[in-house]
Amino acid sequence: MRVVNRSLRVEIEDQMKQHGYNLNQVAELTGINVGNLSMALNGVSRAMTIRQLDALARVFGKVPGWLYELYTEECISEEKLSRPRLIPYLVRCAEVGRNDCIEPVISKILDNPKNVSIIFSVAEKLYQKGRRKEAERFYQLVVDNVKDNFSEMLAMSHYRLFSIIQGTDAEKNWKAVIRFDPFRNRLPEHARLDALLRLTRVCFTLQKWNEVEGYADELIELSIMLCSENITTERHLVYYYGMGLLFKGVVLEKRGLYDQAKKCVHSYANLEWWEPLDESGQKEVELFGVLAKANLYTLEVLTGNESIINEYANYLAGLNRLNEILAGLIAIIKSANTYGFNIDHVLSRFSGSIERFDSFNHDLILSDRHLRFRYHKAIYEFRKKRIQPGIDETLHCLSLANEMKRYEYSFLCVSLFEKHRENASAQQVEYYRSAVVREEVYLE
Repeated sequence: MRVVNRSLRVEIEDQMKQHGYNLNQVAELTGINVGNLSMALNGVSRAMTIRQLDALARVFGKVPGWLYELYTEECISEEKLSRPRLIPYLVRCAEVGRNDCIEPVISKILDNPKNVSIIFSVAEKLYQKGRRKEAERFYQLVVDNVKDNFSEMLAMSHYRLFSIIQGTDAEKNWKAVIRFDPFRNRLPEHARLDALLRLTRVCFTLQKWNEVEGYADELIELSIMLCSENITTERHLVYYYGMGLLFKGVVLEKRGLYDQAKKCVHSYANLEWWEPLDESGQKEVELFGVLAKANLYTLEVLTGNESIINEYANYLAGLNRLNEILAGLIAIIKSANTYGFNIDHVLSRFSGSIERFDSFNHDLILSDRHLRFRYHKAIYEFRKKRIQPGIDETLHCLSLANEMKRYEYSFLCVSLFEKHRENASAQQVEYYRSAVVREEVYLE
């Protein structure tokens, strides 16, 4: 078995001989220009690209990543690095799982700190391709090796890591906020908007209302400042302005300042005045009109206006959006628990939707809503003296809380269950015991 002095071109030539292919046949099968292929194989003025090597692997029936361990000779020679070849090579290594090829190249790149930009470019390409987990290790390398705290590349790497880490694990989310927060103002302006919105969303799920308010204020201020500048953002600027106002209203609602919250909702109910407002901006304005109407219903219900519940339910049914139904039902059931309303008819009407709420369990915002809905529904069932359904909802909520590491809800559910334990079935007690054991494991 030949191991010593292996060469990329020798291996390819051996495959050509084994398959009985000449240069013209290989060129035709791979789609590579025969002249370019000839120069690449002979090493004349043109190095082989990673795409060419992948095309050759397909023709020879080899698995993705074939001969990648030999491709470094195309990228690094006499301690000189070829950026145009290194970046696509490392991207492909990450995509096909050739981690054994990545580490030796990374060590050579990092021999010179100025070459960190190569690693950042690899991370960005993977991120844009949707390969976020693969990109994570490269962004972390940038974070670990850039010493200039005011580097835009460092700030973007922190932002990307923050975005990648986001999930339904509350502990990880809060740690990610703490790590990224000092770098948010060092991002380019177009990225700052999205970063602020992400920070606001995460802190909303964590019920960090002071942080939500602070980031929302920044979002409003920055979107106004940028409205006269020609910058490209992921969504129209009016969206970020409206979301800032929306979250400000949410904070006021959570603090029980319903009249002030209504004023905030009215401020984003009609954003037609925003300029410039193109077709995409107009759609955003229409979206906020819908959100404002739903949120005004929510505030009316939360202030104890029972007469509007059926109208609100009709509105939610007309929207036929599962996420909006979830948000609306939280307000309705929370108000029912506060003011003693009977909303059995509403819960029955949306029973089919309620059964589908578990589909939200991996979404940052909607998983939090689902958790809160189950807790308030458990309270409602107990209040209506329906003990068994109340216990079922409590256990459902406890399971979600443990999964999301929302321990404040875990403790609330434990307290609820213990209060009604004597009425629990053997099956419910067994489920509860296993859930509490899982919670203790998480806390260790």
